Amino acid sequence: MSPFARALLALVVGIALLVPAAGCGATKKKAKKGGLTVKQQLEKAENEKTPDRQAAAYLKIARKQLASGDKSGAKESGKTALQKISGEGEASQVAPRLVDVAGFLAEVGEKKPARDALKRATDLAATLEDPVRRASVLAAAGGVYGDKATGLADGKAAKDALAQATEAAEAADKRFRAEALAAVALGYTRGGLADAASDMVGKLEGAAKGLEEPRAKAEALAAAANVKAQTGKKDEAKALLDEAATAAKSVERAESKAYALVAVATALDANGATKEALALLKEADKAANKVAEPDAMKTIVEKVRALTMALEKK
Repeated sequence: MSPFARALLALVVGIALLVPAAGCGATKKKAKKGGLTVKQQLEKAENEKTPDRQAAAYLKIARKQLASGDKSGAKESGKTALQKISGEGEASQVAPRLVDVAGFLAEVGEKKPARDALKRATDLAATLEDPVRRASVLAAAGGVYGDKATGLADGKAAKDALAQATEAAEAADKRFRAEALAAVALGYTRGGLADAASDMVGKLEGAAKGLEEPRAKAEALAAAANVKAQTGKKDEAKALLDEAATAAKSVERAESKAYALVAVATALDANGATKEALALLKEADKAANKVAEPDAMKTIVEKVRALTMALEKK
């Protein structure tokens, strides 16, 4: 799954895709029939073998707690996730996890630890040799910095991180440049800085049109369209989305097709075409249900259906 797809799905679906768990004071109850209690989930998270996996598990629990109304428990689990990932570790794994945790902590009002996590993430990103990975981490961090609704609303820090992300993306090999630029485009839109991304979007659009692999092309075009939609260029966005939808529908592998369709559907909704987005999500659901590997199928099915529910409520 490409960095753009991961970032896009994390932004759009967020806590909606996760099944609510029992809230504060209800740790002896089942999260759902046949499921684990919150206490059992926390014990399981603590027993994960690596700090990165521990942090991921605690963050998942935190999101469930927040969805169930247990904001206090969510904050504690989120802080524990940060503690687990704050030691030594492989930068390519630790940096993106730190951004994930920072985004959650910012969402629940824990601004200082969120800022500390982002600072460490961007410092680690600077050590990454792969420009695509570096661009992805910096772009995601920029999005959290700038997000006025659930982030830190720090425009200056967002611009700095996104400028570094753009520089990294432009240094990427031509074969992977569109993927890197797409991640940067997402960062600009989440950070509320789409107006500052015009030059980058032009480069992304050119790189995307030159891609042969349909999933990568669909996701890159969707990212470019998303920025254009955010800046009021609805007609230009629609033209890109038509091309993106064609590319997504041509993907043969079921899992890749589902993710590509989700990316395009998200951008369609951003452009005001929610009805068309829902139509694509029906196709994404069909593709998701054809994924052979059970865990992978469960993940994408949940994401497709959570996004569908979110759009149907509009």
